[in-house]
Amino acid sequence: MNLLLIGVLAFFLVMSGFAMLMLKLVIDEEKLARRIARAGGISVAAEGKDDQQPVHIRIIIGLGFAVARSGLLSTKTIADLRHTLRMAGIRDQGALGLFVGAKLLMLLGVPAVTFGLTQLVQLSKLPEIGLIGGSAIIGLLGPDLIIQYRRKRFVKRVEAGLADALDLMVICADAGLSLEPGLARVANEVRETHPAVAQELTITSNEMRISNNVRDALSALGVRTGLDSLKRLGSTLVQTIQYGTPLTQALRTLSAELRQEQLTRFEERAARLPVLLTLPMIIFILPCVFLVVGGPAILKVMAVF
Repeated sequence: MNLLLIGVLAFFLVMSGFAMLMLKLVIDEEKLARRIARAGGISVAAEGKDDQQPVHIRIIIGLGFAVARSGLLSTKTIADLRHTLRMAGIRDQGALGLFVGAKLLMLLGVPAVTFGLTQLVQLSKLPEIGLIGGSAIIGLLGPDLIIQYRRKRFVKRVEAGLADALDLMVICADAGLSLEPGLARVANEVRETHPAVAQELTITSNEMRISNNVRDALSALGVRTGLDSLKRLGSTLVQTIQYGTPLTQALRTLSAELRQEQLTRFEERAARLPVLLTLPMIIFILPCVFLVVGGPAILKVMAVF
């Protein structure tokens, strides 16, 4: 019985570890940037990579898709999950299945491992139930926390490189390039320095190439990530096409606004520094000051008594 329990726990632990590791590899930005560079931003080309994945990864992905298609998750929930992954910059075709499979394995694996550890330590019932319930919550929310962290990092990188991309778009517009070739050229130029921005511009350029409605492709630029700056860029480009306003003037104005917003954010962070440094000063600096100032007097009093 003990050997069977240990075998089951080891299986869940190994599968959960593989699920979390592969989820991290899928959302790794460098790997994603290399895929986009090879595939040219076309998602169909990435489908051929599924057959080259290891067997255990395909099992986890298949398990996730089986759960998604079984009816346990509503259509709205699946759409929200796909949108969340897209907002985090994850557009791999098997990402949804891997995410759902990782959540399921972590939900079952972490409490199973915790249960085995509590049986070995021989805790009482109440702490055992609390630890198992807490581990189930951790296993369920672990992939969500990773995706949220990935989304925040992706959004920060897009915001950091968007102003530079707009400056390059101004140069391309002055050189006589139209909007679609300009986006493709800028995406190619900033691929090494700002891969997140290159990814969004590449997708937009491909959608403009294959779509009949350019406005929808530009509007989707901000919808994919939910970032206000990309929404403003998309609406600005739509207005230039609709009303015939000069593209370079609009891009220069938007670039200046974005750089001013970055400067404002930096100033806000700098203004918070004195408040943030108050507690470390009280804990680490003031005791040293008191020791240096009052130390000789304390030593003299101790010598007298």
